[in-house]
Amino acid sequence: MSDFGVLSLLPPLVAIILAIWTKRVILALFAGVWIGGVMVSGWNPVTGTTQTLDWIVGNAIDDWNVKILLFDFLIGAGVGLIYKSGGAMAIGRALASKVRSSRGAAMMGWLLGVLIFFDDYTNTIIVGNTMRPITDRTRVSREMLAYIDDSTAAPVAGLAIVSTWIGYEVGLIGDAFKDLNVDYGAYVAWMHSVPFRFYSILAIILVFIVAFTHRHYGPMLHAEYRARTEGKVLRDGAKPLMTTEVDLGMPKEDGSVHIFIWPILTLIFVTLYGMWYTGGGGAAYAEGGLMEVLGNSDSALALLWGSFAMVVVAFFLVLAMKRMTIEEAEDAIVRGMKQMVIANTILLLAWSIKSATDAVGTAPYIVDLAKSAGVTGSWVPLIVFLIAMFISFTTGTSWGTFSIMLPIAIPLAYGVTGYVGPEVFAAIGAVFAGGIFGDHCSPISDTTIMSSMFSGSDHIDHVTTQVPYAVTASSVGIILYLLFGFGVHSWAILLPLGFILLVGAWYVLSEWYGKKYGIPHGKVPVYVAED
Repeated sequence: MSDFGVLSLLPPLVAIILAIWTKRVILALFAGVWIGGVMVSGWNPVTGTTQTLDWIVGNAIDDWNVKILLFDFLIGAGVGLIYKSGGAMAIGRALASKVRSSRGAAMMGWLLGVLIFFDDYTNTIIVGNTMRPITDRTRVSREMLAYIDDSTAAPVAGLAIVSTWIGYEVGLIGDAFKDLNVDYGAYVAWMHSVPFRFYSILAIILVFIVAFTHRHYGPMLHAEYRARTEGKVLRDGAKPLMTTEVDLGMPKEDGSVHIFIWPILTLIFVTLYGMWYTGGGGAAYAEGGLMEVLGNSDSALALLWGSFAMVVVAFFLVLAMKRMTIEEAEDAIVRGMKQMVIANTILLLAWSIKSATDAVGTAPYIVDLAKSAGVTGSWVPLIVFLIAMFISFTTGTSWGTFSIMLPIAIPLAYGVTGYVGPEVFAAIGAVFAGGIFGDHCSPISDTTIMSSMFSGSDHIDHVTTQVPYAVTASSVGIILYLLFGFGVHSWAILLPLGFILLVGAWYVLSEWYGKKYGIPHGKVPVYVAED
């Protein structure tokens, strides 16, 4: 890795600025990767281009990545079968008697996002695909659905005591303690860090608030007002990552809820079993409990098994129930996979830009800046939160940010205080919260891309509408970490105060934007679907 100094920020900044400016995510990502390739090749554009292609190929054949790419294609195939056979429309009709309003649809999306806590990828898939026909019918914008999907998935999975995240998180904490020769339980430290993950907690609460009240601000106010008053769940000219209606055509009218329910349940249960099996099953559980199993599991392989089982079950159901012929089912599978080409291209380039940022030293440069400033124990959480926010935003990865920041944050907090206490717990929580914030706001984040994908939203529209809400929650988080720095170390005081500040900020912003755009209080009307 070469020392490029401030120029190490160039690849991610080029990608992010171009993505927002041109609304061409693939072009922007490729440009960011290419800039990184040119930099590490001595600014030679020819060898830089070959380096760029090497990174792309390397990420395409990476074991984890190829499983996720295949998983996406299989999910597309399963969605194709479920949609084309009328299964999605049938579940929408079945829920119509219970969920008939835009408020009910938004609240159901939030509830599903909280209930599907065990994996963020699975969360985005199920919430997006289940709710899309319901939110379309009740005139909830695709931008709002993507926001609900994205802002519950990672925060919920990161906080859950049983998830694909906790094994990874606890493992990183344990490694840091081991390096410090600290005899303290990693899982206990993880539990103590949960109340200090201010952004994650506040983000989940804010989704509930805006879903229930229908009071919005920023670009989301326009999107939701457009959907309610004009019936346009997508803006004119939007380019959703999954163009289901265009790619697959209109679904069959005589669909069955069974073609929706059983494939989705199969996806969930086979994935969970896959995590149990790849994590060592009963032997691992006996040795270290459920955390040991999750820590050892191959979640990408489990998701691949689950998605394949989903397609198999959906295929046999549509044939057994005579909803489709073999030719129609095969066509739906192929067309469903086609939906994922653009999204998978973006995912591949998002991984490749991580290779570029690693090569030019983006993350170490940011960390070194903070370390050179010198900090005290109470201020460590604020510092690492800000750094984690920036690293995850510029690299598009929360897990990568965790792996970079925890080995810095824990020794820093422990080294200043000399014991494992609130400073260490808050520093751990700040790293996890900051990583998720940047992941939410970055257009090159894989989970942000997947939220757009499965919600059927234009990707840049999703990013621009979600950012104001993410900034609101993170700004309150910054205030809380500031108070921590001044000596308020009790989360029992900080969290309630954060809730009050969050509600106050939401109220003021919705009032201000509502007045600015002529929509009283920023409140969009509640739409009730007709029978």
